[in-house]
Amino acid sequence: MVSGIDVVLFRPDNELKRLAARALELSVADEVAGAGGSEESLAAALSASAEGREWLAEWEAVKQPWFHYSNGNGFYHHHRSWSDDPSVPLAHLSNYISRLGAGEDVARPLEQVSAERDRITTDYRALLDDEAGAAFDQNLGLARTVFPYVESHNFYVEHWYHTLFWNKVREFGGLLAHHRFLEDPEDVFYLQRAEVSDALVDLRLAWAAGSEGRGVRYWPPIVASRKQIMDAMRRFTPPPALGAVPEAITEPMTIMLWGITTERVREWAADDGRPSATLAGFAASPGTAEGRARVILDVERLGELEAGEILVAPVTSPSWTPVFGKIAAAVSDIGGIMSHAAIVSREYGLPAVVGTGDATTRIKTGDRLRVDGDAGTVTIVS
Repeated sequence: MVSGIDVVLFRPDNELKRLAARALELSVADEVAGAGGSEESLAAALSASAEGREWLAEWEAVKQPWFHYSNGNGFYHHHRSWSDDPSVPLAHLSNYISRLGAGEDVARPLEQVSAERDRITTDYRALLDDEAGAAFDQNLGLARTVFPYVESHNFYVEHWYHTLFWNKVREFGGLLAHHRFLEDPEDVFYLQRAEVSDALVDLRLAWAAGSEGRGVRYWPPIVASRKQIMDAMRRFTPPPALGAVPEAITEPMTIMLWGITTERVREWAADDGRPSATLAGFAASPGTAEGRARVILDVERLGELEAGEILVAPVTSPSWTPVFGKIAAAVSDIGGIMSHAAIVSREYGLPAVVGTGDATTRIKTGDRLRVDGDAGTVTIVS
């Protein structure tokens, strides 16, 4: 009932579509699409012509702030942004150029989505008496007013702000590495925040005294030990849920954003480990689709997605939005009806099942899947 509403989170993707269209208008599409994954090669391919330089100027203008767009959810330092790694938006851009050149409409089907939104709203409204109908109208109006803020804060806070924040922390890491407190600037993320403060104080005092700080001998062994711990943790695949099963899960964010309901937790707890051809999840976006699975565990693998495949991922992030125009359906381990995968799938008219718990471990790339976004089930056909 809130579909078809424009939010800031779609702006980076829309800017890529516009840049792709501009490349075709300026007759530099081949140069842009063939430039590879670096800005250096992009500049080399386009700077020789006036049209190319015009396109490059538009590319530069878009980057601030729309490329401060994390490849993850923005909360983790290892999720780099488009401004850190332009190969990601360049890959999406090349895809849009190819699709636009073939005459395909890459825009979200807003007219279709809005018509379905209005049909569903009208049908439900007709079931209510005057008193309940008035409350329905008030709550729906409130939801449609508030909804853009629910999504837009993701760009301003999780993406734009955190991109700048993590890179500022990297500057501290670079300073500590320069003075041999760390072997690599990225090692700063193996320190707790109070330890970063301690290390910087030690460095400042040692510099002021003209002596070598104790951090040269103190921090490298600590970082090495924590790297071993993290490596072991990365090799571990946890179960969907741990601990005693609660009597009831009622917290709205847990249910709507993460898809963790009382029923889902009970299903996870009762799982006997025997393989099943059908996975149950959250019915996130209506419709059915059948196709080849593509399991994507990190953003670097998104380029492997082929048109018509079914995306299977632990969770999706807003910067993955450009691939929703080429997939047949989406499946995720994590998520509820207000998760990113659910919202974007509805905006693109794709079936989606989220919150399955373990789709990425039970499904393999190449499996043929049937996704039922109405029932919330994913069947491994073959």
